[in-house]
Amino acid sequence: MKINQIQGAEAPRQRVMLSVPFVLMAIVFNVCLIASNLFETKVFEAGPLALTGGVLIFPVSYIINDCIVEVWGYRKARLVIWTGFAMNFFVVVMAQIVRLLPAADFWDGGEHFDYIFALAPRVTLASLLAFLSGSTVNAWIMSIMKVSSGGRRFSVRAVVSSVCGETVDSLIFFPIAFWGIGWDNMLRLMVLQIVLKTVYEIVILPVTAIVVRSVKKYEGTDTFDRGISYNPFRITDI
Repeated sequence: MKINQIQGAEAPRQRVMLSVPFVLMAIVFNVCLIASNLFETKVFEAGPLALTGGVLIFPVSYIINDCIVEVWGYRKARLVIWTGFAMNFFVVVMAQIVRLLPAADFWDGGEHFDYIFALAPRVTLASLLAFLSGSTVNAWIMSIMKVSSGGRRFSVRAVVSSVCGETVDSLIFFPIAFWGIGWDNMLRLMVLQIVLKTVYEIVILPVTAIVVRSVKKYEGTDTFDRGISYNPFRITDI
């Protein structure tokens, strides 16, 4: 199958069609974001390492972000990023409403429920700002590098963009979410998160590359973002 190269604003505006792979990736992306924000409230020890629970699932969102940029371009990734932002905000608001509901007499889990979700607003504020900034940086760098490399070296682009995005994410998230634990502990957590998430992505790269090739073949498209706006707030430009 011949792959059409859609080149951002240089390409004629086409009618938006439903893409099953895109919808599925967007759904998984949103689930990973919401779940990772809840899991960030747990700090666990893995041998000598202290890690947050979000490290197990959050890197998947960056992998999916790379796939979306590679196949459909920055504009589609921007839409998914803002969708994730909105859905996570919705979950947090609903959680606070549920916390205010009177508990049944026979239910004794109120203290534990409140502990998790009372922490969620601060963690989520940190995560929303960090996620929005980090994911946008990741998508932007991935897009720019693809154009400059002519679509070559996907693995290098995926790793470099993720490292930059995850660094921005950590620099914003940890000072807000874990303020008060001491700078030594905070810096240790930040460095460990960045390193482990990067290793995670490198290990899974062969699978990511196969998925990207398969989706490109299925969709019959390979997007190059030439002549587009990288303004993160132009959500309707898809």
